[in-house]
Amino acid sequence: MTSTYFRKGFGLKAAIEGQLTADYSSRLVDAFRSNDYRLQAGPVEFRLAREFGFCYGVDRAVEYAYETRTKFPDRRVFLVGEIIHNPHVNAKLTAMGITILARSESGAFDFSFIGPADVVLLPAFGVTVQDFERLGTLGAVLVDTTCGSVLNVWKRVEAYARDGYTAIIHGKYFHEETRATASQVNRHPGGRYLVVFDMAEARELCEFIEGRRSPEELESRFRHAMSPGLDFGRDLERVGLANQTTMLSGESLAIASEIRASMERRYGVEQLDRHFRTFDTICSATQERQDAVLKLLESPPDLMLVVGGYNSSNTTHLAALARDRGVRTYHLEDADAVDIGTGRLRHQPGIKQPEETVENWLEGVRSIGITAGASTPNNKIGETVLRVCAVLGVEPAPAD
Repeated sequence: MTSTYFRKGFGLKAAIEGQLTADYSSRLVDAFRSNDYRLQAGPVEFRLAREFGFCYGVDRAVEYAYETRTKFPDRRVFLVGEIIHNPHVNAKLTAMGITILARSESGAFDFSFIGPADVVLLPAFGVTVQDFERLGTLGAVLVDTTCGSVLNVWKRVEAYARDGYTAIIHGKYFHEETRATASQVNRHPGGRYLVVFDMAEARELCEFIEGRRSPEELESRFRHAMSPGLDFGRDLERVGLANQTTMLSGESLAIASEIRASMERRYGVEQLDRHFRTFDTICSATQERQDAVLKLLESPPDLMLVVGGYNSSNTTHLAALARDRGVRTYHLEDADAVDIGTGRLRHQPGIKQPEETVENWLEGVRSIGITAGASTPNNKIGETVLRVCAVLGVEPAPAD
């Protein structure tokens, strides 16, 4: 790329370290770590999952955003969508004078007012091939914070398109990362993609592959989640599997296995390699946080708190993991979801479901599990615990 494109920051970490610590660190979280991830608050024990909060990719994206503001104090700085899915972090960037660009009703970003004197941040999710190419014509400084795990998926999807395989992506077609990943097929003529949300959609796809469902049925089901002009009869003869990096790992692997078995029944084991490819593209940080929740739930707490943005995919899946194992679980967008004055709790009961408010949710509770998505800073975990303690009228202390 040109000298106006940066992917490795500006070497200003020492200059911003104090501000990052002030904005996102938590002494209470440090206390959890020092006490085997357990704290006692009166009769209630808090247990923190051993992997939680900011991952390497998020740390890197936030650091680059702070470095960018420091490097270019007098320039306009724009961010293409949210840097990560956390309202607290994005509000901090806005307060620093970074303008967050939103998609228009048509789904496109307006870059018409950006010029060579401006700076543009690309978020941790990345941007589509089309948006990257548009930005490249403007002459502005581009600071790319795209996560390395996401880039690995892009390489896989691009390779599928190059070799004539349609990319089947386990993800949410409306999510920024999946949009950017799916767009990678456009790097090769005839590249195609199809996004499946869950096992139910994957099985419908398998039914078509095996001749038990019509193209019209699939077109109706996937019309918002596939390449324009995708021909089911032609484009599903050779498929390659990938996934949004923040999906549930077990579900991604199960979907790949289901589609593999269907392709094997359709074409035979001898021809399978010509028709099917797969690669596990769940990022390690997502997997580690999911594994840590499962470990914590081996001795189930009375309830589970999951802190992070409602639109954060990895956070919603942590909440789903706990719910699926029968633990009463609340997904909080931010610490202020715990109302100290009334004791009420605001939470999202499921993916993309309307927020609800509950009362008396702490009655009879003696153990609380807590974790946070990879886009949630430590201070929001600490603030959540402190607000719960305030409702209970107790102070946290090291567990015995």
